[in-house]
Amino acid sequence: MSTQTTTQTRVEPEAGQSAAVTYTPAAESIGAVLTPGERPKRPSPAAASTAFGWRAMLKIKHVPEQLFDVTAFPIMMVLMFTYLFGGALAGSTQEYLQFLLPGILVTSVVMTTMYTGVAVNTDIAKGIFDRFRTLPVWRPAAMVGYLLGDVLRYVLASITMIVVGLIMGFRPAGGVVGVVAGVGLLVAFAFAFSWIWTMFGLLLRSEKSVMGVSMMVLFPLTFLSNVFVDPSTMPGWLQVFVDASPVTHLVSAVRGLMAGAPAAGEVAWVLVAGAVIMAVFGTLTMRLYNRR
Repeated sequence: MSTQTTTQTRVEPEAGQSAAVTYTPAAESIGAVLTPGERPKRPSPAAASTAFGWRAMLKIKHVPEQLFDVTAFPIMMVLMFTYLFGGALAGSTQEYLQFLLPGILVTSVVMTTMYTGVAVNTDIAKGIFDRFRTLPVWRPAAMVGYLLGDVLRYVLASITMIVVGLIMGFRPAGGVVGVVAGVGLLVAFAFAFSWIWTMFGLLLRSEKSVMGVSMMVLFPLTFLSNVFVDPSTMPGWLQVFVDASPVTHLVSAVRGLMAGAPAAGEVAWVLVAGAVIMAVFGTLTMRLYNRR
């Protein structure tokens, strides 16, 4: 049995006071108190990322009104465009709905991706982000956690849109399998696309700047695409931009899967584009994260 020693110091009392004895514990005693058991293992990358993702979901639980953009906004979009432009563009609101809903679904989810950057920038402003960096966990875990939390938002937006569409008369020829495949492809691309806004969340100084830059990019990408009309009706110079837009390829892929006629080329294009975006902007994001 090992013995632990302490240092005893006697302090001479002043006149009229009793003697005082102070004890200074030895280093071995302090170590035994502070580390009574085995040191816990460092969490794995998956465990750390999941913990940060769960934090993002808890924020939604405690502030449910932030889901307004993935519930009320998509409903308003599909109702407004279907009944305002359906008769003029397709001759029938029901026919136009079959064409429009996959595009509106893509638009709603892609525009929601900007909130990842806003959340990152907000945590930086509050000082929470600096605390994350001091934790002994996998370095990208905090960034991946933001994205995992936003996946829930993408899924909720997709479910909301599809339910409203079915009530309005949307009938996907691809059935349940086609709808699930289309939503899965959309969520996967949105996860990759969100890395762009995490970079801007680290780079820009305020959340208003993040929203301003993201909207400046997202509005042309979503509205100058095949979401609302067939690109063949556009001027030739505009078709060049529309055909090169990633949103156009994403809409074509999702629309084909839901219609039961998947376009393998478009699906492959979306998957490759998502991988490239995540590789490029994920790397840039982590470099900015490590240098802050």
